[in-house]
Amino acid sequence: MKFEKEIELIEALSALFPKSKRNTLRKMLTEGRALVDGKVVHKAKYIVPAGSSVTIADREQAAISSPPPQPKRPHPRIKILFEDSDILVVNKQAGLLSVATDKMEPDTLHSRVIDYLQFDDERAWAFIVHRLDRETSGVMIFAKNKWHKEYLQEQFADRSVHRVYHALVQGKPEENGGTIHEWLLEDKFLRVKSVNKRTPNAREAITHWSIEDSDDIASLIMLTIETGRRHQIRVGLANLGNPVVGDEQHGAEGNPIGRIALHATALELLHPATDDPVRFEATIPFGPE
Repeated sequence: MKFEKEIELIEALSALFPKSKRNTLRKMLTEGRALVDGKVVHKAKYIVPAGSSVTIADREQAAISSPPPQPKRPHPRIKILFEDSDILVVNKQAGLLSVATDKMEPDTLHSRVIDYLQFDDERAWAFIVHRLDRETSGVMIFAKNKWHKEYLQEQFADRSVHRVYHALVQGKPEENGGTIHEWLLEDKFLRVKSVNKRTPNAREAITHWSIEDSDDIASLIMLTIETGRRHQIRVGLANLGNPVVGDEQHGAEGNPIGRIALHATALELLHPATDDPVRFEATIPFGPE
């Protein structure tokens, strides 16, 4: 399809496939299937010049941009999703702190990753890029050097990282999907609540959601976030009237599965060494019966 005016590539794909979800369009980019005037382009925000043509290659013809899977040395205390010389991607378990707080907890995901890396090289280190709440499981990435950490954090700050979460919530929302746009405030006891946007120190939180499955008791919700605020998803869904299963702090009734049912399913960003788009996924550990 030829575009007479400048347009972002992701919007061009949306025009080509108006019934496809944003997730599907982003996968086309990750898989190297989007071509602008015959050349593969991966970046969603790439500006397609006026008069250019955008086409989609078959999966068989596409050049897969993600690095090939690497052999992983098993480790009893972390679940490795991907590792190369620059990054380590793990599937964090629920109930484990991502990093130590000012209380200096000895057992965190960060400390376990360092133990793993220093088994082969005592000088190795894991640099923190982002965090997940203690109760949240799922995909988390660490950098193996400072400059790659900084580049990855720039992507998070620019909101160019695509983050997919899944939550099992009580009941079924009235709509099939939507956007939760709130302003959140964290008090000195680390409790988070939504407030008026003019409240001092309030921080913007934007969450997009859609129902993937539901029954009479619970619904499986897919979410993507533009901002990474603490408890953003949990507060937003509670305010929607459908708290995350097990999240008694935000209004859930009981804890039937022994954990808060929130999971970071996928993380999509540019590899810090190659600038190629990469996507990492961790299987959803819960869902409606």
